[in-house]
Amino acid sequence: MRRPGFAPVLFAAAATVVASVPSVHAGEGMWVPQQLPEISGPLKTAGLKLDPKQLADLTGDPLGAVVSLGGCTASFVSPQGLVATNHHCAYGAIQLNSTPQKNLILDGFNAASNAEELSAGPNARIFVLDRIDDVTPQVRNAIGSARDGLARSKARDDIEKRLVAQCEAQPGYRCQFYSFSGGSEYRIFRNLEIKDVRLVYAPPASIGNYGGEVDNWMWPRHTGDFSFYRAYVGPNGVPAAYSTENVPYQPKRFLKIADKPLAQGDFVMVAGYPGSTNRYALADEFQNTADWTYPATSRHLKALVALVEAEAKKNPDIGVKYANTVRGWENTLKNYDGQLEGFQRMGAEEVKRKQEQEMLAWLRKRGDQGKFALDAHEALLRLHAQAVNTRERDLVLGQLLRNGTLATAVQLYRLAIEREKPDAEREPGYQQRDYAAIEGSLRQMERRYHPKMDRELQKYWLTQYLKLQPQQRLTAMDKWLDGNDDKTIANRLKALAETKLGDTAERLKWMQADRQAFERSKDPAIRFAVAMTPTLLQLEEGRKTRAGDAMVARPVFLNAVREYKRSKKESVYPDANGSLRITFGNVMGYTKRDGTRQEPFTKLEQVAAKATGVEPFAAPQTLLDAIAAKRYGGYADAKLRTVPVNFLSNLDITGGNSGSPVLDGQGKLVGLAFDGNWESVSSNWLFDPAVTRMISVDQRYMRWIMQEVYPAPRLLQEMGVPATK
Repeated sequence: MRRPGFAPVLFAAAATVVASVPSVHAGEGMWVPQQLPEISGPLKTAGLKLDPKQLADLTGDPLGAVVSLGGCTASFVSPQGLVATNHHCAYGAIQLNSTPQKNLILDGFNAASNAEELSAGPNARIFVLDRIDDVTPQVRNAIGSARDGLARSKARDDIEKRLVAQCEAQPGYRCQFYSFSGGSEYRIFRNLEIKDVRLVYAPPASIGNYGGEVDNWMWPRHTGDFSFYRAYVGPNGVPAAYSTENVPYQPKRFLKIADKPLAQGDFVMVAGYPGSTNRYALADEFQNTADWTYPATSRHLKALVALVEAEAKKNPDIGVKYANTVRGWENTLKNYDGQLEGFQRMGAEEVKRKQEQEMLAWLRKRGDQGKFALDAHEALLRLHAQAVNTRERDLVLGQLLRNGTLATAVQLYRLAIEREKPDAEREPGYQQRDYAAIEGSLRQMERRYHPKMDRELQKYWLTQYLKLQPQQRLTAMDKWLDGNDDKTIANRLKALAETKLGDTAERLKWMQADRQAFERSKDPAIRFAVAMTPTLLQLEEGRKTRAGDAMVARPVFLNAVREYKRSKKESVYPDANGSLRITFGNVMGYTKRDGTRQEPFTKLEQVAAKATGVEPFAAPQTLLDAIAAKRYGGYADAKLRTVPVNFLSNLDITGGNSGSPVLDGQGKLVGLAFDGNWESVSSNWLFDPAVTRMISVDQRYMRWIMQEVYPAPRLLQEMGVPATK
């Protein structure tokens, strides 16, 4: 039910998102581009040598070289479309091109010429930012008159689709709609969408993933986490799907490699696409995450990793096909475990509760304006409680329908349903603009699917479903299962084994089928989709209703949070949401909780000292020989007296920043961001400047590998840094 008084404050709130920014310091802050002029002073103080106004030009130098991969960040580093990013960001493309007989994950890949570069897959994309448009007034007008939560969600979806369609009227562009600060502001980012992305260079996993999950999120670190793509377009310069006729894209901007050695205390900045943070979340939302979401998800992911590893020992094909999936699971579960440890170390729940209570007390002193925010807070608490009531079911169902043949069947049936509507009225994700991505997923599924493993994963989640409390069970699901024990699951799995959706041609055929064909089908996975989709649509409607109610309450409350923080002279910036952000600071170490001082650089000799000859510390012999011979190749740092490998800085990043270029005060490339330290992972919720550090691979180590260990002279030449002596 709509709460009186929310909407007027919502509309007033938007103007405050990018207002004066008090007490800005290097380190904390994922700043939106519109805030750059306001933080020019702190940027210069931290060591920026460029005119800060230069950074406000998103298509200029250097920000024009920064691109999104749709989940990671990257940057152009040559006039011929060469793109630098992390090895783990290119891991999906490496896995996609690997087989047990030719395993590029283990052996690495180094194209001898452009002709030998490999497609990164039909869904690989490079998004080159073209412009940002503020569309807040249009969205406000669209949702302002909606009668309830569901109507607001529909109105928001409709205006988003209309604005995106206008933005994409010119071929070759892909537009992304972003909400900031819970719906206080809305912007559309227009990107040139490069559809032909090719793998150029990836060091072996013994370099690119040195230390594996043992070292993930840890410091000191010694990982060569870098790879290269190349962007291709049609002969006319317009983005086109993969073709041998395509030519390298020639970017307007590309980064130059730093020509001055990086040292402790030096200024560094990152431009990238961080996924999400929750620093303005309610204390109840934080508590649910810490007490249930992270522990439950981590527990399930550990079980899934063990399942795949057990099957991979019997069948190497499963190990290769699920390598990218498993790595994602391992990264997530370790991140969650690290956050939980950080929450406990920081007393995070007590801190969040205290901060919220102090703010609520401040609001109670502000009369009617404070009452609007207090009412919004109460509304958000009610919406959160509703979501918590079905959290176990939502997790199980979401994971069951995440991958494999059941997920494919549900997606294809929904596609047929949506295709009955005019394109503008279809659900986002099922419009004509989404068909290429859907087809790409269907085509590349064969490289990440094995029927035996798919059934094992189905068995796991169906077993979890049967453990749910009765009130969380779904009538349609229970009817489909037709039982409540292990025999029931065995019968369902036996039937599902007969699906034809494991075949690429079959999947593509169903992409064109109409709704009636699905409803006549005898394929067991499709029968599941037909049986479950009405219920899934009802659940979706419930989520949309809650989201529509939150559209009213969340901006009001977050506007109050911003005003409260400003009253205390604290920095204010929106939570990360996948859009372009800039963060800046300095190269520096830190002191661990046990009192040990952590230096900001790691060295070549430490790589060798860590080597055991056994994964994940099986360093290549060529690398060990070069270190033993002190063959530094001209990249030794004068102070370190060896080649630096990874370095620390106090920058504020999160998932999605992986692959982000790390730039010096002149805007030149000094490294690639790839991780945070163990103490930093909880910063998504609560930032701790004393120990939060970003880990980057030093460009000098990248070049040393490409010269002395896994040579790529043509790429060094292309980047304007030919081999040294």
